[in-house]
Amino acid sequence: MSVLRIGIVGAGIMGRGNALSLSGRTDAGITAVTSRSADSAGRLADEIAERGAARPTIHPDLDALLADDAVDAVVLTTPDDMHGEMMVRAAEAGKHILVEKPMTTSVAEADAAVKAIRENDVIAMCLFNHRWVPAYAQAYELLADLGEAAVAYARKDDTIFVPTEMLSWAERTTCAWFLSSHDIDLVSWLLRDQVRQVYATARWGKLRSLGIDTPDAIQIQAEYSRGAVATFESAWIYPNTFPTTVDSYVSVIADNGVVQLDRQKESVVLARPEGYSYPRNMLQRVMHGIPAGAYADAIAHWVDCCLTGRQPLITIESSRDVTAVLEAAHLSIETRQPVEVA
Repeated sequence: MSVLRIGIVGAGIMGRGNALSLSGRTDAGITAVTSRSADSAGRLADEIAERGAARPTIHPDLDALLADDAVDAVVLTTPDDMHGEMMVRAAEAGKHILVEKPMTTSVAEADAAVKAIRENDVIAMCLFNHRWVPAYAQAYELLADLGEAAVAYARKDDTIFVPTEMLSWAERTTCAWFLSSHDIDLVSWLLRDQVRQVYATARWGKLRSLGIDTPDAIQIQAEYSRGAVATFESAWIYPNTFPTTVDSYVSVIADNGVVQLDRQKESVVLARPEGYSYPRNMLQRVMHGIPAGAYADAIAHWVDCCLTGRQPLITIESSRDVTAVLEAAHLSIETRQPVEVA
């Protein structure tokens, strides 16, 4: 196989983001699209064709796309709670898989997906693209020389635009599933360790008052197997006047040093009459007409693994562990007790 033929499942923001990152590649092409909205699928197919590629086939549903012999792999960009079953069906159809984070929203679904992926010998990766942000990758190397990690802190907070306008399904997930999944994967990778116990709390109020029944904010206190402790903060009620849609910060204190990673500003400051902003460019950007950034780099890595048979940097088992941490955190919120991670 010299070109990976890809079917996009979901034609929303993430579907379009993946399509942009794949556009122009010589080793991959989008051959099919499906979405719950036929109009959205059609618009995405048109956008792909406008970038100079052949217009992909539009399928009415996932089953039809999986039955398409012109599809070698699928990119799953559906709402968080739909990933698990789709991964199992794709693996059983012999298709390689790239799934948006979180991998699933239950350990049972994650375990079923891992089983199907391994039994059917397909390549699968959850798109935790932060591992390809240059500063984070550098931090991974730097921490190797700083001794045992002691304390970590990670926050990822969104403006209220995200749960009220960007996502039509915000009440089917939480800010922790949507945001802290990235940070749990990232910090666990940086610490080279796994979370063994969590205690979590949540606050409801602002979003409920707007008719969206999901927490405004969640904090997770995590204990790692070698003794490090970490706090994972997520919230999505920042005012829309905040200069970035997401406020992201990570720090790790080790025995012999500290690493701090602040992504609020990414080199560019923009002032206009209507406001002040920090344009994002590390994850997704188009540079000289070519998609670039951590998002595109992560997808390129997955494409290469599918074509060569190598296992991805992000194993599907490690992404299952992120789901286990978050499932335990949500149980802790309900019970107000510490919970062991399964």
